[in-house]
Amino acid sequence: MTEGQIVIIALRLLIPLLIPRFPLAGGVLAMALDGLDVVLVEFISDGGMGDRYHTLDKLLDLYYLSLEAWTVRRWANTRARTAALALFAYRVVGVALFELTGQRWLLFVFPNLFENWFLAFLLVRRLAPRHEPETWRAVTTWLVVLYGPKLGQEYLLHVAEAQPWDWIKRNLLGD
Repeated sequence: MTEGQIVIIALRLLIPLLIPRFPLAGGVLAMALDGLDVVLVEFISDGGMGDRYHTLDKLLDLYYLSLEAWTVRRWANTRARTAALALFAYRVVGVALFELTGQRWLLFVFPNLFENWFLAFLLVRRLAPRHEPETWRAVTTWLVVLYGPKLGQEYLLHVAEAQPWDWIKRNLLGD
């Protein structure tokens, strides 16, 4: 294991521990680290994340998403909480099926909409609490709005197998 892999794995285990105490900040940091882990590993040392990256990445994702789901249990808004926990369970099923079959398209069919819902709800609750979704219709509307961009991202990553970190390395890090 390279120095970069050790550092990034350690960060992906430690940063999410902020989530129960600071849900929004911890969630944003965990999401950013998840999105940039490949770039950061190569920035720290050569070698990338290795052959088992996808399995490791999904396990680390479920780790921090589980901390977010644990935090959701305290939400007073019953509809938002129910939607969040259902989205989390849906993603867990998708990741389990992906790990069992190796079929990447399953991650597209079972998108990680939970994370987007979690962060969007916390952001609205902090910045515009009067717009917090109180009815199932409002929850559904929010989910439809969040679903479009997320579905595009999941398609690019898991069906088209685009590698946005290559663009980041070339254009932002001058690699």
